Amino acid sequence: MSHTNAVRMQSTESASWRALCSRRDLVANSGVVAWVDGEQVALFHLPDTETGEQVFAIANKDPKSGANVIGRGILGQLKGDLVIASPLYKQHFRLADGTCLEYPEQRLRVWPVRLNGDAVEIAAA
Repeated sequence: MSHTNAVRMQSTESASWRALCSRRDLVANSGVVAWVDGEQVALFHLPDTETGEQVFAIANKDPKSGANVIGRGILGQLKGDLVIASPLYKQHFRLADGTCLEYPEQRLRVWPVRLNGDAVEIAAA
């Protein structure tokens, strides 16, 4: 069964999907990092959310420090949003759109991503 984040579903209807890794490469409720077109992408697998199983792909580079550490951040929920807390300065980024809750001028790029059977697929740019 294929699962795509509902927030990103509208913008991915005509997307070209490509395999990135296997579901076995993901760690539940934690981040792993993959290399996509010259950029580090943090993948977060949330198997038990209120809306079902979800996977998110967000830039791994912290905009404040410039360090590639977002994949090591702590997952949580703030103000009803699923977030990742940067391990360095602790700012929170929404997984759905990359917006920083504390500093709106900071934003992380997000990619459409889905589980398609055993494959983790990312939409090509």
